[in-house]
Amino acid sequence: MLDRLLSHDRPRSRLLALALVVVLLALAVAPFAFPGAKALSVAAKTLVFILLVASFDLLLGYTGIVSFAHTMFFGIGAYGIAIASTRLGAGWAAVLAGTAAALLLSLALSLVIGLFSLRVKAIFYAMITLAVAAAFQTLASQLSELTGGEDGLTFRNPEWLSPSFEPFENAILGLDVDGKIFTYYLLFAAVLLLFLALLRIVNSPFGRVLQAIRENDFRAEAIGYSTVVYRTWSNVLSALFATLAGALLALWLRYVGPDTTLSFEIMLDILLIVVIGGMGTMYGAALGAALFVLAQNYLQDLLALGATAFEGVPLLSRIVSPDRWLLWLGVLFVLSVYYFPTGIVGRLRAFALRHRA
Repeated sequence: MLDRLLSHDRPRSRLLALALVVVLLALAVAPFAFPGAKALSVAAKTLVFILLVASFDLLLGYTGIVSFAHTMFFGIGAYGIAIASTRLGAGWAAVLAGTAAALLLSLALSLVIGLFSLRVKAIFYAMITLAVAAAFQTLASQLSELTGGEDGLTFRNPEWLSPSFEPFENAILGLDVDGKIFTYYLLFAAVLLLFLALLRIVNSPFGRVLQAIRENDFRAEAIGYSTVVYRTWSNVLSALFATLAGALLALWLRYVGPDTTLSFEIMLDILLIVVIGGMGTMYGAALGAALFVLAQNYLQDLLALGATAFEGVPLLSRIVSPDRWLLWLGVLFVLSVYYFPTGIVGRLRAFALRHRA
């Protein structure tokens, strides 16, 4: 049953399977095991990034296409929910209408980008998507009447997802369950189902053709597959899943702005997570997103402890200062690439293979 649920794509490493189970269980019990607004926010962001990175890996890792327009589709999903909720009011009708409109817009844009751009060479396609993403970010900032401009949009969720919604008088396992907890578990269920759907896609005959195109597109074309069609559909599917990730982020934050979904920094984070976790492995998105988001949010706290411990050593206390957390994050990334050139998943699978041999 579990094998079918994972689309016969087993971790193929006991350490990898253990790490995935730890991530799954930690996210499943996060509201109860890790109390506090920051911990819950980190867990929710991890869920969103797992889906977002997995959708990008379908494009980069499985098809071999480098695109910088992924945050555009991410932003479309978030703005779809925000605009519909501000125009139609708080309710499930606004959520469904915003999600549907965002998916339709992403479908149209990804088809246009795919059909007109995927015929060019990889570097030119990457530059075209970068230009389109930059233009969309500028457009979102300029259309202040619709998108709120640089200030963004703040909106209300349906009643069940509102923080003020408290259906239980007493705490459950020491936790006061409210609409925020319901929103978190909505994210958890949606990301889990969509992640399993992506696993099914990459392990289907369609996914095998994408991998063949990644390895040698001339050979795939020679044996009868239209590489442009398959690349276009890969682009479309990747965009749709990214749109759903943006919609989930909007429901969690109840705010959408250019910096939260459309910034180029998010695109860089996605690329880093794909490399850290391992390209062409959906499981790499889960492990990479969990490690990256944890480092991004708690590295400063660890450095603060280090700076306090080395307070008497002038040079060392400055090196481990919390203000230099980006430097240490870069160092960690360089070390991970050096020691895990195929990503964490690739390294663990290679270790398991050598162990069996």
